[in-house]
Amino acid sequence: MDILSRNNVSVTGLAHGPVVVLAHGFGCDQNMWRLAVPALAKRYRVVAFDYVGSGGSDLSAWSHERYSSLQGYAQDVVEVCEALDLEGAVFVGHSVSAMVGVLATRMAPERIGALVMVAPSPRYIDDDGYRGGFTSDDIDELLASLESNYLGWSSAMAPVIMGNPERPELGQELTNSFCATAPDIARVFARTTFLSDTREDLKSVEIPTLVLECAQDVIAPREVGAYVHAAIPSSRLVTLDATGHCPQLSAPEATNEAILDFLAAQR
Repeated sequence: MDILSRNNVSVTGLAHGPVVVLAHGFGCDQNMWRLAVPALAKRYRVVAFDYVGSGGSDLSAWSHERYSSLQGYAQDVVEVCEALDLEGAVFVGHSVSAMVGVLATRMAPERIGALVMVAPSPRYIDDDGYRGGFTSDDIDELLASLESNYLGWSSAMAPVIMGNPERPELGQELTNSFCATAPDIARVFARTTFLSDTREDLKSVEIPTLVLECAQDVIAPREVGAYVHAAIPSSRLVTLDATGHCPQLSAPEATNEAILDFLAAQR
């Protein structure tokens, strides 16, 4: 199978520049990065893609067995990097993709040389000594609602996730993105995402890492950003003056500046 077609891979920017790989989160596709690509493409070779089951990917390549684990998404990342023969790329992962990047780095350390984790969360459910932002009952209720009426759930939850109620067009965009995902696939991705616990995997990260958090984020509260930063000795934590879980759309200038500053330090 042609991996580049399977994952709807796009490559822009400097043909021989340092490589930045952009990975989207649950219910989204590479369009989530459209405000970042022009800024990055001036100095870097920018690779964007859709996970199988999302966006313009080949839906026939999706399987419940593979994508009911974050390892399946990490395998997508590794295979895209292999198809492009990338070495030492900077992986920029949004939301759950931040942790997918951690897993991909373990699977193929030669492919990824640095990480940018945008609004990451290694576990969404509170635990002893850990605040993920949700109780087990919260997540059970969220998943039950999603599984019973995905379109209704999308319309209700997307604006909450996006935040910025004074800019309803942002919430509508995320709603549209959620609704464009096949419900059966979205249910599996959601369960995989919200029930994940990858805290132990953070200990394996030894490459330069930028942890980008928002000042207010209902999905990944600041306690989570502090936890990720503390767990990765090689990390730098930057708190954006932004609200919501998608700063690349709600605060693109600040997000791009933070990423570019980090990238410049890696050259």
